[in-house]
Formats: sequence, structure tokens, C-alpha cells
Amino acid sequence: MANIINPIKIYALGGLGEVGKNTYCIESPSNLIIIDAGIKFPEDDLVGVDYVIPNYQHLKENQMKIRALLITHGHEDHIGAIPFLIKTIKVPVIYAPKLAAALIRQKLEDHHIRENVKIVEFDQDTTLQISEFKVNFFRVTHSIPDSFGICVDTSEGRIVTTGDFKIDLTPVGPDIELYKIAKIGQEGVDLLLADSTNAEKEGWTPSERNVLNSINDIFSKAPGRLIVSTFSSNVSRIQQIINCMINHNRKVVIVGRSMINTVECARKFGYIKIPSSLIKNVEDLNSLKDNETLILCTGSQGEQMAALSRIAAGTFKGISVIPGDTVVFSSSPIPGNGASIQKVVNQLTKLGADVITNSIFSDIHSSGHPSRQELMMNLKLFQPKYFMPAHGEYHMLKLHAELAQSMGMPKENTFVLGNGDTLILEKHKITDGERILAEDIFIDGYDINGVSTAVIRDRKILQDDGMVSVLLSLNSKENRLVAPPKVITVGFVSYGPYENHLTRHASMQITEALEELFATTKVTFNDIKNTVRSVVSRYFFRKTQRNPMVIPLIMNHISAQVK
Repeated sequence: MANIINPIKIYALGGLGEVGKNTYCIESPSNLIIIDAGIKFPEDDLVGVDYVIPNYQHLKENQMKIRALLITHGHEDHIGAIPFLIKTIKVPVIYAPKLAAALIRQKLEDHHIRENVKIVEFDQDTTLQISEFKVNFFRVTHSIPDSFGICVDTSEGRIVTTGDFKIDLTPVGPDIELYKIAKIGQEGVDLLLADSTNAEKEGWTPSERNVLNSINDIFSKAPGRLIVSTFSSNVSRIQQIINCMINHNRKVVIVGRSMINTVECARKFGYIKIPSSLIKNVEDLNSLKDNETLILCTGSQGEQMAALSRIAAGTFKGISVIPGDTVVFSSSPIPGNGASIQKVVNQLTKLGADVITNSIFSDIHSSGHPSRQELMMNLKLFQPKYFMPAHGEYHMLKLHAELAQSMGMPKENTFVLGNGDTLILEKHKITDGERILAEDIFIDGYDINGVSTAVIRDRKILQDDGMVSVLLSLNSKENRLVAPPKVITVGFVSYGPYENHLTRHASMQITEALEELFATTKVTFNDIKNTVRSVVSRYFFRKTQRNPMVIPLIMNHISAQVK
């Protein structure tokens, strides 16, 4: 009897060609498991957008196949979209490491998700049988405790994903399980998905312990208050900062909702150790000496609503920058955030703070991702037959694939894919599959419906070119204007007396164009609006080289309704 072929699809809904929104799927004809459900934080050009998540339409269409969501670790780009995923589809069970599970529960509570969501914790010794898939885990080192890679055995072959990792031989926390990785490699790996975030960086990523000396030096030299900002999810870094705080007899005020939540969860499980007596509230700041104060906060990426940005802008209740403060950005900029960070740095400097960012002179951040030597060791240990670089912008994925090729892997066995591209695993061989829908969904607030690309386009126009409103009073029965059009500009032209000149002449051109239009036999309100848009757009572009959004508003004196 011939073996039944059970083709396995592997694809990403997010995480390829970008840093963030990691969502990977393994799908057979009958079953589907999801690995991670992350968000991506918007860049400055996405006006009014809070988060970017994948389009889950393919998962909705395959709802009956979905068996589980597996989580590698508790960072936002791996768990941040879970509330939106749960609002879209039914997830039978979420398997997550202990710390990630606690952060997910808090996240569901923050989103007011009342339905029962089954969350099961796993560790490095857990083996799961999820329908036809056998799943094992191996511990890795990263910037948050309880980080894991995942090994999935299917009828057609073995698939391994590293999750986010680095090979840190002196970690803050448990060691990476190199022996288990080597054992998995010796048993055979058909397809490897691996973190590509630092694929352009030579050498080894410095150990987290290397940062300790730099942070300790800053604590020694700071004459007054210390304000330290880092990723709220970088638990290892937070513990390093707390250790230095204790050694220098300071007390900490923790601000920023995500920072408070993470520290509470991490303390609960022993990943952050700090005596309760050393944690103070914002109200206690006035009673603390400056040289005994540490303010630990969010906002290291210049996020507008994060604690540090609000402190710099003077809008954070109870905390303001005073001359003599030392402000430390203990992180490296995420691509696209450089301008936002620099804006906050300038605001803080103007207020008299001494601002320290990561540089060759102050090694206050170490990445949680592997550089090229670690990537090579990872490939050597796993010895995959096929390789799919994951989690990174396109050039990172390509460099990672080329690194594998330089180590002897055939080029045709490496796959630099985009979100929605599929691979098919059959009898230990990989081929290309069809493409599935995998576009971005832009989230404004908590609305799962997201914001359409058309709305984003309109917001960009408003941000860059402003808006022109044209108020028309007309008698549609007699096909005539009752009064001259009123032209109002918002957000794109402010030339004093010249502004009045522009709007007056725009009104005259609208009047002339509408009189020509009214001379025809049949005129609809859409005809009128299209004529106004055309005339106003051409005129203002000719005069200002800008393309404002044009919004005609019609008051019909016959129907007394605004159209």
C-alpha cells in the first residue's frame, strides 16, 4: 500500500520583510498551528495608527483547521496581536512559556476580553501532540526570560523555528540549550526558520553582562536623579539596572503602564528581584534625595504617548525634568524611530538634562539577536536541508540566506520569502506553493476592523498637504449659486494677506466653473462636487505645489439639506 501524501504548508502572515508582527503557520489538509501572534509598531508616516497587525482572513477561512497558537516568548512583536487574533478567530488553546503566559493574561484583561481563553504553560521538557503534529521546545537566550525555539515533527518532515535568540555564553538567566539544538540537528531538520535581525552585523552579539559595567559607571557618575528608559519587555536589562540601583543606594519609581505590568509579572516569577521597600510611587519623589532616586520608564523609542516623551514634553503628572538629571536611553533605535528619539533627546537637553544614548562611548545596550558568527553556529548545529530566513527586513533575510550558501547550502535550498508566500513540504522535500493573502491591517485604538489603506492615504494627505473645505449655497431647482463659494483652508497654507488672495481667487474660479456646468441640461450633486475638486486641486497645486484634500459641502436652499 502506497504511503499517503499529506502536504504541509509553511508560510508567514507577518515577520518577513519587516521587524515585527511575527506570525508563522504550519498547515496540513486537516490541521493548522500558529506560531506567535505579534504586532508591529507604526512608523511616523502611519498617521494615527497605534499598531500594525497581519490580515487574518486566511485563518478565518480555515477556522475549522486551527488547533493551537504556540508562543516563543513574551515580546510585543510575538504576543501583541493576540487580543486582535482572538476577536477574529477562535483559538482552541494558547501554549506559552510561564512569563509570556502571565503577560498574555494581563493583555487580555487590558483589552476587556471576557471570553474564556485557554492558556497552557510549557517549559523545555514539555512534549505536545497537537493532532498530527508532535511539538518539542528548546530554551534559548534572549533579552526576556523564558524564550524558546520550537521543533515540529510532521508526517512529511521536521520543521524548526529558533524564535528570537542569541548565543550568549554568559547570560543573565538560564543558558541556551546548545546540546539539545545539536541533538535535533543530528536527528535531522528538513526546514529551519531562523531569526535574521542582526544578519548584517559581523562577529558575536555582546553578552548582556557586558552592559553591566557601563550602567554601573553611569550610576557612579550621575550627580542627581537618574531617569533610565528601556524596553519594558527587556527583563534582563531591567534586572541589571535594579542591581546597580541597589549597589548605589537608590530607590526606584516605575512609570509607564507596560513597564509596571512587566515588572509585576517578572517579580511574581522571580525573574526580577527587588525588595518592595525600594519601590516608591511618583508621589514620593519630593521626599527622596536627588542622588538617591531612579526613575525607570518606557519610551526609549521616542513613542509619543510613552512615559519618557510625556516627561520631556512636561505633560506627565508629578514628574518634570530638572537641571542635573541624567537621562539614559538603554536601547538601540528600531529602524524608523530615529527622528522620534532625537526629538525627545533635544527636548530633554533643552530642559537641562544630561542625555546618554547608546554609542561607542557608552555601551549601554546589547542586542537580543544573533550576529553573523552566531548565525553560522546555529546553521552548523541544526544542519538543515532547507533554510528559510525569518524575522527581518528583506536585506537581512537575503544576507542570512547568502550566509547559509557560503557554508555549503545549495542556493535552491534557501528561500527568501515575503509574507503570504508558501512552501510545501512533502516527503522531506520543499517546493514553492501558491500565495495567500497577507496584507497589513492598521489598528487605531482597539478596533479590530482596522483602518483601511484609503484612510491611511487620506491621513497622509492631511498631514502633508492639508485640507480645503468649499461651502456652496445653491438653488438646485434654478441651477444657480445663492452666494459666492466660501473657501476655508486648514493645515497647509498660512501666508497672511496672501492666504485671503488665494481663497478669494479660488472662489472666483469655482464660481466660473459652476456657471459653465449649470448651463448644461442635467447636473447632479456629484457633478458639482467633482467640478469643485478639480478646479480647487489644480489652482492650489499651481500656486503652492501642494495637493490638499478638497471637501465640498453643499447647502441646497430648495431641500434645506447639506449634501
